[in-house]
Amino acid sequence: MVKSVVLLSGGLDSAVAATIAVSKGECAFLHINYGQRTEAKELDSFNRIAEHFKIQKRLVTDISYLKQVGGSALTDERIDVPPADLDNKEIPITYVPFRNAHLLSIAISWAEVLGAKEVYIGAVEEDSSGYPDCRAEFFKAFEKAASLGTRPETQIKIITPLINMRKSEIVKEGIRLSAPLQFTWSCYKDSSEACGECDSCLLRLRGFKEAEAIDPIPYKAKPL
Repeated sequence: MVKSVVLLSGGLDSAVAATIAVSKGECAFLHINYGQRTEAKELDSFNRIAEHFKIQKRLVTDISYLKQVGGSALTDERIDVPPADLDNKEIPITYVPFRNAHLLSIAISWAEVLGAKEVYIGAVEEDSSGYPDCRAEFFKAFEKAASLGTRPETQIKIITPLINMRKSEIVKEGIRLSAPLQFTWSCYKDSSEACGECDSCLLRLRGFKEAEAIDPIPYKAKPL
């Protein structure tokens, strides 16, 4: 019986969260395309990671209406992805409005159908870009909403194993667990070589540097 549904974007954080989930029981992997710039690359990463873990139950679905909604540099190519500013305290233009609520809704629906008791998501609050839907309190509130909105016997926990970790700690945990980091992709802009310039690239590069580890993916530039 499937214990957990794992939201797997193909990124570093989701891959480490998936590795943790797989170590604890049978999993189903869920990937959601939402019209992001690197959609094809992220789907390829998902498939490679799922194959690595020999996951039989997989669901790939699409909410490309978020591209139509717009409001984010990740989904609207008329908005440039800005250079990294890791000291910025404002919500960046790469925030996709309320994205995690859409992702979790699908994950909860599928978990209820499968009889799974957990949904894993690799969200990070402490060392991230400051997205409001990556906060621990958001996930607690969503879990309560899911309890109210599903069958009485359905009790699904939202598991965020990385929520309070720094990126360097996530890298170290991934290495310790032999997570397939070589298949992951974090860049917001490019799909052949990571740009090395966006927030996501810089957070990742800083994490590997602080962890004293080598990032296995190719970069156009490595400023750190």
